[in-house]
Amino acid sequence: MQIGSNNSYSIGTNVYQQPQGTNKEENKESSTQKDSQSSNTQQKLEPSEQQQVNKLQARDTEVRAHESAHKAAGGGLAGSASFSYQKGPDGKMYAIGGEVPISFKEGSTPQETITNARQVVAAAMAPANPSPQDYSVASSARMVEMQAQQELIKEMQDKLNAKESYGENRSPQEQENTSNLDIAI
Repeated sequence: MQIGSNNSYSIGTNVYQQPQGTNKEENKESSTQKDSQSSNTQQKLEPSEQQQVNKLQARDTEVRAHESAHKAAGGGLAGSASFSYQKGPDGKMYAIGGEVPISFKEGSTPQETITNARQVVAAAMAPANPSPQDYSVASSARMVEMQAQQELIKEMQDKLNAKESYGENRSPQEQENTSNLDIAI
């Protein structure tokens, strides 16, 4: 990644491996149909189906918490979460995977770029269990951060060299006059 370019990443959960006998349905809507089951529906489900519903409910909760952590830590760099859904044996849709787009914006200075890169890392690593994609995004942002730090160090060295050069090019009289200045504020 080059400093000066804008990059967009997607961080999120891995898609859940669906249990046998269910259909995976992709859905990019952020609303959920995760209302609690009525006792009538629970009575109609076989024990294995109820177990499957329980697993899907747990996964839905985990996915939503994971994406919420990314969103909260990403602040203004984070977009809206999107989810992939699976229909359970109870006919309801459960989130089984998701992602939050993170837009990395290069700063106008190396320090701004460092700040933005650190926010991307924080957003990527915010969930309790970061996914492999989360680690990858964090690693890329850390590389951009290191490049910006190198650029900042180079700028500081250039300024220091310019000051030293300016001091060497002045006459001894000019150097003495500036070192003996009394300034009252």
